[in-house]
Amino acid sequence: MVDSRQCSDRMAMGYRERLTDGRRAMAHLVHVWHERNGWSHKVLPTFADALDLGRVHNSQISNLRNGKLAAPGPEVFLALGQANALLMGGLESIRTGLEESHPELLQILVDGHAPLVDAGGDPLSAGALFEIFVGLAPLPPGFDWRIDADEASALSAALAEHLCGGRRWRFCREQVMKAYPVKKNQRRDRFAEVMAGMRDYNAEELDGELLDLFATHQALGGSGKSGADGFLTQLRARAKNLEGER
Repeated sequence: MVDSRQCSDRMAMGYRERLTDGRRAMAHLVHVWHERNGWSHKVLPTFADALDLGRVHNSQISNLRNGKLAAPGPEVFLALGQANALLMGGLESIRTGLEESHPELLQILVDGHAPLVDAGGDPLSAGALFEIFVGLAPLPPGFDWRIDADEASALSAALAEHLCGGRRWRFCREQVMKAYPVKKNQRRDRFAEVMAGMRDYNAEELDGELLDLFATHQALGGSGKSGADGFLTQLRARAKNLEGER
C-alpha cells in the first residue's frame, strides 16, 4: 500500500486526471510484466483458468496493456493478484498439476515467471494492483524506468557499445551472448539484433529488458554497486557522448 504522503499528493490531483494516470500506469506495468517474461496476452488468462484463480479474458489483458480497459471488474484484479502470488512462490507447488493439464503453459512459465513486487520485495496483491489502476499508488521500483521513446534508439546504440567494449559485434558476440541470462529464443534473437545494430529496442522493450541487461553488464565484469538505476544513468551518459561524437 502507499504511504500517507504519496496518497495525499495523488488525491490533490483531479479524479479524472488521477484515473487517466492510473490507467496508463497499469498499462505500462502489465506490458513490462509480459515483456520481461516473454508472455503473450493469453498466458495469464490460461494460468488463472487452469488453477481456478478467477476469470480474466484474453481481451481484458490485451486492453489493460493498451490502456483501453476503463472499468475492469474485481475478479480481474483478484485473478492477477492470486496469479502473481503463486509466481512469487515459485513453480514447484503447481508444477505437477500443470504437467498433467497444461504442459505448454508450464513450459512458458519455466521460461519466464518473474512476479510483480513492491519496494520491499513482496508480491503485489489484488488491492495493490487496484490502487495503481485508479491512480492512488505509483508503479513499484523496477517497473518504471521512465525511458522516453525519443531516447530508446540512442540507448540501444550505447548499450551495444558498452557491452562490447567498443569492439565490433563479430568479435564479442560469443562472450556477450553467454552473459545474457535470458533463455527464450525470441528475446535472445532480438537482443543479438540490437547488439549487431540491425534494430533498436523501443522504450517499452527497454523497460522490460533492463534488469536482464544489467545482469549481462555484471556478468561481463561491470559494477553492480549502483543497481539497475545507476546502470541506466551510465547508458544515458554514454548515449550523450556518442551523440556528441557524431
